[in-house]
Amino acid sequence: MFGGVATAPSNSPHLRKSGSRLVVSDLGTSELENDAEEGFLRLIEGNDRKGGNMPSIPMSTAAIMPSPAMLWRFKVLLFFVWGFICCKVGWDSVMRMSVDLRDLFLYEAFLYYNPLLLVTMMVWFWGVNLWVFAQGNVNYAKIFDLDQNHLTHREIWKCATWMTIVVPTSMTAYLYLYSHGEVSLAASQPVLLYAAVAMLLIFPFDIFYLSSRFYLLRTLWRIVLPLQAISFSDFFLADILTSMSKVLSDLERSVCRMVHRQVATIAWFEADSVCGSHSVAIPVVLVLPYLFRLFQCLRQYKDTGEKTTLLNALKYSTAVPVIFLSALKYHVFPEKWTTFYRPLWLLSGVLNSLYSFYWDVTRDWDLSGFTRIFKFSKQHFSSNLIHGRKWVYFWVIGSNLILRCTWTYKLSSHLRHNYLTVFAITALEIFRRFQWVFFRVENEVNKTSSKSNIQLSMIDNPNEEDRLLVSNGHSV
Repeated sequence: MFGGVATAPSNSPHLRKSGSRLVVSDLGTSELENDAEEGFLRLIEGNDRKGGNMPSIPMSTAAIMPSPAMLWRFKVLLFFVWGFICCKVGWDSVMRMSVDLRDLFLYEAFLYYNPLLLVTMMVWFWGVNLWVFAQGNVNYAKIFDLDQNHLTHREIWKCATWMTIVVPTSMTAYLYLYSHGEVSLAASQPVLLYAAVAMLLIFPFDIFYLSSRFYLLRTLWRIVLPLQAISFSDFFLADILTSMSKVLSDLERSVCRMVHRQVATIAWFEADSVCGSHSVAIPVVLVLPYLFRLFQCLRQYKDTGEKTTLLNALKYSTAVPVIFLSALKYHVFPEKWTTFYRPLWLLSGVLNSLYSFYWDVTRDWDLSGFTRIFKFSKQHFSSNLIHGRKWVYFWVIGSNLILRCTWTYKLSSHLRHNYLTVFAITALEIFRRFQWVFFRVENEVNKTSSKSNIQLSMIDNPNEEDRLLVSNGHSV
């Protein structure tokens, strides 16, 4: 997701000098197309002038070769035609089902494919993040401690495009085969897709961005076992995983049904079965990303002794009662749930949402109680902001508060039967995290720049060295 460590071979044609600034070509589509056409015409003219020293390209061949703009439009047209076909086939397949089974059929299909659809959405958003960073000359490679062999926004979007094609195609095949009575073939569709994704991630050969895949897997391993000092990329990805806790829970439910051969069967209808909606594994998987972040904060406190990391750990611990109080609905009497546990669940949800919102604004983004918003006209630290418009900050603060409050819904396993609502709220949470990335990275860039300036002043004024203390750690 972020990029790769220096594991590519030294003779790799994509390896750039480590430590150099990222250079990204941000020419518009039209400029690139015009340059390609002009270069092609110059090649033809040069061949004509050389009078046969080089094999010339006939003008008839040049006339029939499609321009880059034409090829791009053709690809877009094919993409929309493919999307229309998938929607038409999927809709017709659903309409073939009887009314009483249609909702259950859609729920099962949605369970298998909505996690990968949401991951695809996250990959698209990450590409947008990187594009904005490149436009603003933000050296995100330095922030994430990447080498110069990492993926750019164009490569991220290429991956997202393939994911956008493959996942809905598999879902359409599942709907079509199931509705036409080919149950065994339908059941194989999500299994093959999940197996292909897993193999692609762990494929050990140097194809399909090996160094980037290794970087992602290594970072995930460091998140699960925080036995080392916590880097910025470690807790950055762990924060993103907290927004995708519902995605991880649905992945666990899907894999459970695949392992127990319950795909496209009625065995999973039993809520109390091993893969049912009342399983204790659901809250356990939901809480794991928050526990990972909690342990990271404790590890950071051990390394640095900063008390703010304990307050951050407390923030992640407030998600635990939200998740487990919700799961209790299926294991206590209804009267007990209504009179005692449900009010506790609501109270813990409000506490978690407000605490998380406060931490986003004052710590992750360092907006210092909104004071930076109102000081743009003065010489202030905010003059170095990447995003220098007031309305952007009003929008992101307001939307962050609203979406933090709806966050509780997706953490509550007793509400997961409303699958379309949960899907929409999870997608909105991913959008909130997409916004969060801009300001979190901005804050880290400003901190890094401030530390560099202090270190330069220490070099210029060696007598003040004893009076200055610069922390080398990241604030998590």
